[in-house]
Amino acid sequence: MTYSVNAHIGRDHFRTEIRTATQLIIADEPHSNGGQDLGFSPHELLAAALAGCTNATLRMYADRKQWPVEAIDTQVEIEHGESFDVTHIHRTIRLTGPLTGEQRERMLQIANRCPIHRTLSGDLAIESKLA
Repeated sequence: MTYSVNAHIGRDHFRTEIRTATQLIIADEPHSNGGQDLGFSPHELLAAALAGCTNATLRMYADRKQWPVEAIDTQVEIEHGESFDVTHIHRTIRLTGPLTGEQRERMLQIANRCPIHRTLSGDLAIESKLA
C-alpha cells in the first residue's frame, strides 16, 4: 500500500501546507523556534501519527473482541540526542474500562503491531531525489 502527501512552503518561515487528495494540515514551528505556531511541528506530526495509529488499532481490536474498553489515551514523546543521531520514542497508553490483566497485556502486544509502530521500528529506508 502506498500513501502520499504533498508539502508546500512559500516565503513564510517554517509554515508548510501538507495535502492529501482530500485533506489539508499546516505544519509550523513554535514561536520559540522562529515559527508562527500555526500547526504541529514536524516532530509533533510524527508523534501524532504513532498515537493516532495506536488508538485506532486498539479500538478496532477491542471492538472486534467485544472487550469493555471505554477510552484509549496515548501519549507519545520523542527525545533526540544533541546531533539527532539517537532517538527515543516513549509511548504511554492508558486503557479505561474493566479489562483483566491478560486483556491489558494483549492490548499492549496489539499496540506494538500498529502499522506506524511497525514502520518506525522496522527496516526503514528513505530515498530522496530532486525533481
